[in-house]
Amino acid sequence: MAYKISSECITCGACAPNCPVEAISEGDSQYVIDASKCVDCGSCAEVCPVQAISQQ
Repeated sequence: MAYKISSECITCGACAPNCPVEAISEGDSQYVIDASKCVDCGSCAEVCPVQAISQQ
């Protein structure tokens, strides 16, 4: 089950460098996770300062 970034995202960028498969990119208004690349490791959720990342 892939992770998803909610609208609570503050676009700080803390999550992207922590993704081992580069599934996170900057979208129009917030960061987004490519579900087809996500390996469900949780590294992004661990570093999110506003808890905007959770499993779908």
